[in-house]
Amino acid sequence: MKSQDLKKIVEKYSAEQIEFCIRQQLDKGENACEIVDKTDDVITDLSKAEVVRELMEQGMKFSDALRELGRRIRAVYGKEE
Repeated sequence: MKSQDLKKIVEKYSAEQIEFCIRQQLDKGENACEIVDKTDDVITDLSKAEVVRELMEQGMKFSDALRELGRRIRAVYGKEE
C-alpha cells in the first residue's frame, strides 16, 4: 500500500474503526473501511493503518508514525535491534 493511500485511511477512520474493519475482514471477507483486495493484503494494510492511527492519536505526525511503523516492522524481521 502506498503511503498516500495509508494516510487517507488513517485520516478517515479512528483506530477503533480500523480494528472493527479488521475483524469484519477476518469474519466475512469484507469490511466497512472499503479496502478491497482479493488477497490477505487487506489485513496487512488495515493493520498498518491501525498502528499509524494509534500513534497519531498519541500526538505523532503522520510522517513520524509511518517511520515508527517501519522501525517496528524491521524489528520484527530482525533487521534492527
